[in-house]
Amino acid sequence: MRTLDLFNDPAPPYQCHSATSRAAAERIAPAAGTKRADVLAYIKGCGAEGATDEEMQRGMPMPANTQRPRRIERVQMGFVTWGGATRAAVSGDHALVWVVAP
Repeated sequence: MRTLDLFNDPAPPYQCHSATSRAAAERIAPAAGTKRADVLAYIKGCGAEGATDEEMQRGMPMPANTQRPRRIERVQMGFVTWGGATRAAVSGDHALVWVVAP
């Protein structure tokens, strides 16, 4: 597993065509590293069972539009990966289960 570096993680991404997305990314930037660490810690705490995005949002709690981008960033950085399983979401659809990368 990679060493966590809260201070050198990239700036939060945003949709280039959306002024509101850019504003949200700029607003969250000072706290993004801490929120990334929170997401990683939550997934790590779930062990091999992992967690879906919906489970993380309920368990942390963290709004979907904050949690999901932080989890995506952790996937892109190699800290988190799909564990190969899915679980039913509240909607009845299947959601990917995320685990800490080996």
